[in-house]
Amino acid sequence: MAEPSQQQFPEVQGGGSLIIAWQVKGKTVLVVGGGEVAAGRILHCLNADANVTVVSPAARLNPEVAYRVAQRQVSHIDRKFETSDLEGADMVLVAVDDPAASTAIWKLCKARRIPANIADVPPECDFYFGSVHRDGPLQIMVSTNGKGPRLASIIRKFIAKHLPSNAGRAIDTVGQLRVRLREMAPRPEEGPKRMAWMMKVSDAYPWDEMCGLTDEDIGNLLRFYPSNKVPSLDTLKDMRADAEGKRGEFDGSFGFSVGS
Repeated sequence: MAEPSQQQFPEVQGGGSLIIAWQVKGKTVLVVGGGEVAAGRILHCLNADANVTVVSPAARLNPEVAYRVAQRQVSHIDRKFETSDLEGADMVLVAVDDPAASTAIWKLCKARRIPANIADVPPECDFYFGSVHRDGPLQIMVSTNGKGPRLASIIRKFIAKHLPSNAGRAIDTVGQLRVRLREMAPRPEEGPKRMAWMMKVSDAYPWDEMCGLTDEDIGNLLRFYPSNKVPSLDTLKDMRADAEGKRGEFDGSFGFSVGS
C-alpha cells in the first residue's frame, strides 16, 4: 500500500486548545469571588443555563453580582471559600485577588477531578474563557489561549462588525427547518440524506433571504425534500402567491368572491 502524500492532509499545529461548546445546562458551577471578573464568568454561565453558586463575603460583591444575588439568579454563600463548597460542583471558577488561595483551590479541584479555571493564571486552568460575540443562537468565541485577552476582544469586535446584522435570525430559521425535517423523515437511515439536503439549503440562499422565510415557506420547502431538490427563492415566492390566489378563489358557498 502506497504511503499517502503529506500534501493531502492538514499540518498539525500544536499549542492550541480544543475549542468546544460545553453544555452546562442544569449543571452546578461554583464561582469563588464576587468582583468584576466573577461577574463576567457568572453571566457566561447563566447564558448557558447553568445553576450558579457564588462564594464571597457580601461586602466584596460588585454591583452586578449583588444584583444577580438579589434577583435570585444565583445562589450565594456569604463567606470565604471552604473545601466543603466543592461538594456537588461540576465546574469551578476562581476569581479572587489571592494567588495562594487560588492555587490551593485549584489543587483541591485537581484532586477531585473537577474542571477549574483560575482567573489570570493560565497554567492553573483546565479551560479558558474567550471573547464571545452573541446573536441569538449564534456564538463566536475568539481565544488567544490565555496570552492576550484584550487582543481577543479587539478581534472579536472586528469579526462582529463584519457579520450580517440578521445572522442570528437566519440560524433560527435553519433550526426550525431542521426540526420539521426530522419530524417529516425521522428514521435513522434518513440521516445522510437529511444532512446532505440541509447543506444544499444552507448554500442555496443568502443570509437576508434566509431570514425572510416564513413558516409557510418552510412548509413549501419541505415538499422538495423527497426529490432531494432545493427550489429557487422565486419558486418559493410563487408558491406563496399561488396559495394566496387559491384562498381568494370564489367557491360559490357564500354567493360572492372574497378575493379581488
